[in-house]
Amino acid sequence: MKTIVISAVNIVEAGPLAILRNCLHYLSELAANEEYKVVALVYERELAEYPNITYIETKWPKKNWINRLWYEYVSMKKVSKTIGPVYLWFSLHDTSPRVEADLQAVYCHNSFTFYKWKWRELLFAPKIVLFSLFTKYIYGFNVAANRYLVVQQEWFREAMAKDFNFSAQDIIVARPQQIVPIRNTSSSNKGGNGECYSFLFPASPNSHKNFECLCEAVAQLDSKEGLPKFKVYITITGKENSYTRWIFKKWGNRYESLCFIGFLGKESLLGYYEGVDCLVFPSKTESWGLPISEFANYGKPMLLADLPYARETAAGSRCTAFFDPDRPDNLAAHMEQLIMGEATVLAPVPEREIAVPVAEEWSTLFNLLLNEQHEDITSR
Repeated sequence: MKTIVISAVNIVEAGPLAILRNCLHYLSELAANEEYKVVALVYERELAEYPNITYIETKWPKKNWINRLWYEYVSMKKVSKTIGPVYLWFSLHDTSPRVEADLQAVYCHNSFTFYKWKWRELLFAPKIVLFSLFTKYIYGFNVAANRYLVVQQEWFREAMAKDFNFSAQDIIVARPQQIVPIRNTSSSNKGGNGECYSFLFPASPNSHKNFECLCEAVAQLDSKEGLPKFKVYITITGKENSYTRWIFKKWGNRYESLCFIGFLGKESLLGYYEGVDCLVFPSKTESWGLPISEFANYGKPMLLADLPYARETAAGSRCTAFFDPDRPDNLAAHMEQLIMGEATVLAPVPEREIAVPVAEEWSTLFNLLLNEQHEDITSR
């Protein structure tokens, strides 16, 4: 049997965890025919436990970056020899470890290497700034060891090819499987009662999400006379960290239309999707932007940051407008038009054909990863 190793010691939550689970679910079925042996290096097997897979748990690399880098570039080579011989080593979290394997690939989640941070983030979110500064070096170190890179969007492929001198033909676009949200008709809708126009921005409490753009747009609209009432729901409380405390101090409790509702579970989020009139998404960097693809299924208006990730994720949506994420006045103008019952700013977003290699399913991705003839990486 050929051995496939999935390296995911740093994955414990959110989108990367969903990818790990989907990956191992597919490999569990693949391993059932005994053609491949699958080994998963994980933080904790209970996070993604499936039959027909051998698990190696290790928690110390996640304690800090020094541990993580030592494990990736020193310890993993010993691990690969212990497991060996390895046919495919697939790292699911950005780094390209030093290992002994016939083929190697890495899943690139993180778009922070292309994030243009602001100076104030050194105070509110220094980890985000440091991460954006060093992600390029993390990606670049040992990247030539990979036969393939895997990314979620075409713009990301183009950027990685340019920045790391990696052939675009060896970067696979594996778009997240589109799951249509189940409409929450069994319970009352939230965030909309028909009395006023309502907006929703669902996001984690991180500085790159750019809550300040939306909050400042609300402040500008609040000063306009004759504007009908409206509501804007944002999924922070203002207590999560230094960044959200700054947001709340500057804009919280000042505007009746701005509602700090905190984190939403999936069921509650679907209720808001169903209830509100429009999604706003000013985030400055995303590897995908899941709320965009989820909300697009409802056919309602979306106001999105005019950035490559948003245009690609929104492809095929029917009524969308884009705004400069550094210009709250641009966003406010779009919001005002919708509040006033106008929609000339909205337009369909054309579909975009993705160049090969592309994988819409895990079976397609692993066919690409496993069926390629091994080529000496030193020749590239």
